[in-house]
Amino acid sequence: MSQTIRLVVPEAPSPQAVAATETRAVAKGSGIRLGILDNSKGNADHLLKFIVEGVKAVLPVASVVSLRKDSVSLPAPADILDRLVAESDYVITAMAD
Repeated sequence: MSQTIRLVVPEAPSPQAVAATETRAVAKGSGIRLGILDNSKGNADHLLKFIVEGVKAVLPVASVVSLRKDSVSLPAPADILDRLVAESDYVITAMAD
């Protein structure tokens, strides 16, 4: 019995995404300001903590602002998004179970 293995290759980011990334802050002596958006799904906090530790191992991080949505099924409220924009150079979000 033969088995089929299907590989999926993600495409490179769009030129617009690359241009936006290039305008963001570069890690300087004091480091980047990292924003974390927890979607409130089970174990997302553990996954995000692991990711933050990994980022800190390779980049200087000046600060981390960690915010959590009230509901996994609803978008982040404007006040959370506004705070992330104001206090972060980069934002990481993730889902887990």
